[in-house]
Amino acid sequence: MDGVQFHGMRGGDASDLQGDYVREIDPEALDALARADTPEPPAQSARSRRVRIAPPMPRPGKPAAAPVIAPVVLDEPLPPTRKGRGAAINPPNRFERQEQAPFDDGWATLDADFTDLPPLPTTLTRDASRSVISYNQSPDIGFDRAVNPYRGCEHGCVYCFARPTHAYLGYSPGLDFETKLLFKPDVAELLEKELRKPGYVARPMTLGSNTDPYQPVERTLKLTRAVLGVLDRFSHPVSIVTKSAGVLRDLDLLRDLAGRNLVRVWISVTTLDATLARRMEPRAATPMRRLQAVEALARAGIPVGVLAAPMIPGLNDAELEKILEASAKAGAKTAGYVLLRLPHEIKQIFEDWLHRHFPERARHVLELVRETRAGALYDAKYGQRMSGTGAYADLLARRFDRAARQFGLQERPELDCSAFVAPMAARRGFAEAQMSLF
Repeated sequence: MDGVQFHGMRGGDASDLQGDYVREIDPEALDALARADTPEPPAQSARSRRVRIAPPMPRPGKPAAAPVIAPVVLDEPLPPTRKGRGAAINPPNRFERQEQAPFDDGWATLDADFTDLPPLPTTLTRDASRSVISYNQSPDIGFDRAVNPYRGCEHGCVYCFARPTHAYLGYSPGLDFETKLLFKPDVAELLEKELRKPGYVARPMTLGSNTDPYQPVERTLKLTRAVLGVLDRFSHPVSIVTKSAGVLRDLDLLRDLAGRNLVRVWISVTTLDATLARRMEPRAATPMRRLQAVEALARAGIPVGVLAAPMIPGLNDAELEKILEASAKAGAKTAGYVLLRLPHEIKQIFEDWLHRHFPERARHVLELVRETRAGALYDAKYGQRMSGTGAYADLLARRFDRAARQFGLQERPELDCSAFVAPMAARRGFAEAQMSLF
């Protein structure tokens, strides 16, 4: 990577931070980018290119129809992907009415444009949100509140269900999601303010519900660590979901929280195949490094579970039992899984990725996905979106249940919500400031 660019910094000048950010994203400094032990993905192969046809303008009071994707067969190779990035395309978000698409003008300029593409830089923009706790009422999610210090995720996982959220910011869920990041510099202060509101009732807070709290930039910004510091002082329970070994940098805070039954860490392990992981999750930690993180957390007395997610039919689902066995040996005490989810723009991004990296099995994988989604590529119904339906999905669920029992991954202890209290020192300081007015 060439470095990190800045937008929206206070005072309009980030020169004092530029050096730190460059070191953060330096490939030689990040374990997630040191993949010399795995071979390069195979060369690009020919496939059908997709053309997006804009639907007619909706009538007042009626939602817009979804764009139609029509296959157009072209006997030419796909343009190369950007090095170190998961998505190869930047499709327009679903709120836009127009899109730009490359085409060959007969002068071979298209091939020239896609030759030796330079690495895309990562840009950071200050998020000026005035609240940081997001609540949900989804009946099939095991938490009702979360904090996300970052929007967008540089890990670049091609299957990430959070990609469509970037459309709300005016960005594409494709390459923009993994290169145009937003960060909340005041996240700790805003969180403390919300926790002090009268009537606030503590329930487990989730970090990593949308984007990874330990993505590479956390090494420099330390926003997740700041959030954990607030939750520690308030004795607030927290659940962390990550696929980064960077969680070990906060071992001191996690150990303190674990001593009061206030934390559980979930490590996402999608595959044990380093080559496949490199293609799906180009800037995340290697599978072995994640298992080492599980072992380190367990050894430190921190409750740790593993998420075999997502399970992609015909691609990594055959590894389910092996992932759970390896996780149990590393010290995990609980596990979960989620079937591949392809809401909104991810359908196009994932299908494009499949044809680039696995052209020989792309059709089979997509057919299996449709088999688990009642003939579609995705079904957003509550109770079905996480696990799917049909014989293939039922078999996957039974396989998981059997393996979880076999390897002892069924612990489900509840975190302690009764210890929550606003720090007395902070309250006393506030009271003293009030008395000084009289």
